[in-house]
Amino acid sequence: MDALMANYASDPDSDSDGGEPEPAAAPAGAPEVPEPSALLPPPPLDLLQPPNFVDYTAMAQGSRVRSFPHVEGNYAVHVYVPVVIPSDAKKQLALAMKRAASLVPNLYAVDADYALSELCKDEQKLEKVLLSREFHVSLGRPVALQVHQIDSFVAMLRQKFQSQQRYWMEFNKWEHFVNDDCTRSFLSLEVTRTGLPEISKQILMVDEVYRLHGLPEFYKNPRPHISLVWALGDISNKLKQAIKDIEKYQSSMSSLQKCNVRCKFSRVVCKIGKKVHDICKVAD
Repeated sequence: MDALMANYASDPDSDSDGGEPEPAAAPAGAPEVPEPSALLPPPPLDLLQPPNFVDYTAMAQGSRVRSFPHVEGNYAVHVYVPVVIPSDAKKQLALAMKRAASLVPNLYAVDADYALSELCKDEQKLEKVLLSREFHVSLGRPVALQVHQIDSFVAMLRQKFQSQQRYWMEFNKWEHFVNDDCTRSFLSLEVTRTGLPEISKQILMVDEVYRLHGLPEFYKNPRPHISLVWALGDISNKLKQAIKDIEKYQSSMSSLQKCNVRCKFSRVVCKIGKKVHDICKVAD
């Protein structure tokens, strides 16, 4: 870079006093360049965008707070089960999200951080930005892992999960959660029946690996869930009221029963910093 800057500074054609450089003379026989007024205007932006274009920048974004301060040599670790919403459940969830947006202001899509109220103005945006993303069921607390612990941490997790079998998970109950320091609240779908014993067993396995690395274990009475949207601070009362309204609204619809998202467990993932480690994958 220094060499490039030196060459640029010593360029005899560059203007040393900061004024506008003189235009270079056109070589003999070269075609004339039309005046700016003669050039065609650029095409409308709409023509340059694909039919399914979503303008994410036009949506208000939230502001999250770190769970723990950054320390040099430490990496944030998160062990979880990835979850993708099946197509047949998206319509139910879209209606629930619109209801939530109308009742609770300043809700944001989890991880994407786009305002739910803006997403709900367009069915395509709501499905593409929120409902088609990958959610997760946490198997351990998001904590800081020291760099020298990474290899043994991942190796122990893989050893623990080497004999995993496929099972069904059913997210059948609307619930709200608040993080430990009460800086964020979440509207979530909880597993209360199908899949609960299997996920609870997985949490215990992760707890053992955490314990061996001096990390805090998971909550004593785990409640596996996926979080769909979040808000700043503790807004438990507003979310409780929103859940009651959503459940009442859904039960009153002849074609919609209580929201029930059912999908198969397929893998466990460990994200350390920005790197994602596959812990186990279950074949179809």
